[in-house]
Amino acid sequence: MLRARRLFRALRSCSSAPCPRPRPSARLSVRDALGSLGTSGERVKVQGWIRSVRSQKEVLFLHVNDGSSLESLQVVADSSCDSRELAFGSSVEVQGQLVKSPSKRQNVELKAEEIKVIGSCDSQEFPIKYKERHPLEYLRQYPHLRCRTNILGSILRVRSEATAAIHSFFKDSGFVHIHTPIITSNDCEGAGELFQVEPSSKINLPEKNFFDVPAFLTVSGQLHLEVMSGISYTEAIEILKKASQNFTFTPEWGADLQTEHEKYLVKHCGNIPVFVINYPLALKPFYMRDNEDGPQHTVAAVDLLVPGIGELFGGSLREERHHVLEQRLARSGLTEAYQWYLDLRRFGSVPHGGFGMGFERYLQCILGIDNIKDVVPFPRFTHSCLL
Repeated sequence: MLRARRLFRALRSCSSAPCPRPRPSARLSVRDALGSLGTSGERVKVQGWIRSVRSQKEVLFLHVNDGSSLESLQVVADSSCDSRELAFGSSVEVQGQLVKSPSKRQNVELKAEEIKVIGSCDSQEFPIKYKERHPLEYLRQYPHLRCRTNILGSILRVRSEATAAIHSFFKDSGFVHIHTPIITSNDCEGAGELFQVEPSSKINLPEKNFFDVPAFLTVSGQLHLEVMSGISYTEAIEILKKASQNFTFTPEWGADLQTEHEKYLVKHCGNIPVFVINYPLALKPFYMRDNEDGPQHTVAAVDLLVPGIGELFGGSLREERHHVLEQRLARSGLTEAYQWYLDLRRFGSVPHGGFGMGFERYLQCILGIDNIKDVVPFPRFTHSCLL
C-alpha cells in the first residue's frame, strides 16, 4: 500500500497534465530566476533546454537554460521523475518553488513540482555533445543548433547589446535610422564584386530583367544615405617599405593596403587605433572628394585601423561639386546609372561626409574572435550557404 501511494505521488508530480495550484505560477526567464531576490518559496514556471542531467538515489538534478543567461538554473526534483526523455538537449517546462540554494555555486534553485518534456532529444544523434568543447569550425556545420552552445549564445548576446548601444548613441546624438535598399542597381564601392539578383523564372524569360535593369545585392548603403541630409597613406607606404617583415603583397604607392599591411601599421604605431588618410584617387570610389594635390592625386578618405583586425571604419568627404563629379562619372561611363546621385548635387547640395563601420569586425575586436564567420548567426561564405 505504501509503495502504491509513493508511485501515485510520483506520477502526480511528473504528469504532463496540470495539477491544481493554490495560485498560478509566474513565468520567468532563467536570467530573471537567477536574479530573483524573493526566494521565499515563490511558485514559478521556467522553460528551456536541458544542459545537464545528474541522477542520484533520491534526487534528480537538472540544469536548464533558455538562452537569456550564460549561467543555467539548477532544478531539483524527486528521483522518481527521472526518465529517458530528460536528456541533454531536450526542451522542458518546469513548475515549482524558487528557493535559496544550500550550494555555494548558485544563489537560488528551482524545487520542481512538475516537469513537462516539450521536445525530446536523442543525445546520441544530437551533433552537440555534452561536456565536449567543440571547435568553432565544427559548430559552423550546424548554424541552426550552434546557438545553444555557451560560446555562440554569449557572442549573440554581446552582438545584441552592441547593436542596441550603437543605435542608442546615434539616436541620442540626433541621427535618424534609415533602412537603405538591400537590392540595388549601384556598385557603391566600385570594385565590381557584386552578386546579381535574378528571378528564378528568368531561365524561361532570358531577355527580361525583373527590375528592367540589372540588380545586385548591395555592398553599402552610404550613397542612399545622402538623400538624408593618423597618418597619411603616403606615410603608411613608407613605413611598410622600411619594415623588416616580409609581406605576401609588396607595398607600393598606388596599391591598396592589405590586411597584413594594416595589422603591421597598428603594431608599428604602438598597438593603438590608427587613422590612415588621403588615399590615391584611383583606389577609391568615385564619390570621394578630390584633394587636388597635384601629381599624387589623392582623395579625402580615411580608414580606422584597430589591433588584431585591421580596417574597422572607412569614410570620406563627399565630392559636393557638381561639375567635378559629373566629369568623373563621364570618364567612367557611369553618368546614366548615377543621374539620381548627380541630382543630389544639382538641387541644394552641401559639403558633407560619411562613413561605414564593419559591425562584424567590431564584434571581432571587442570579443577577440579570430574568424568573422563566428560573430554572424548564419554566416555565408565561399562554398557554404547552409540553411
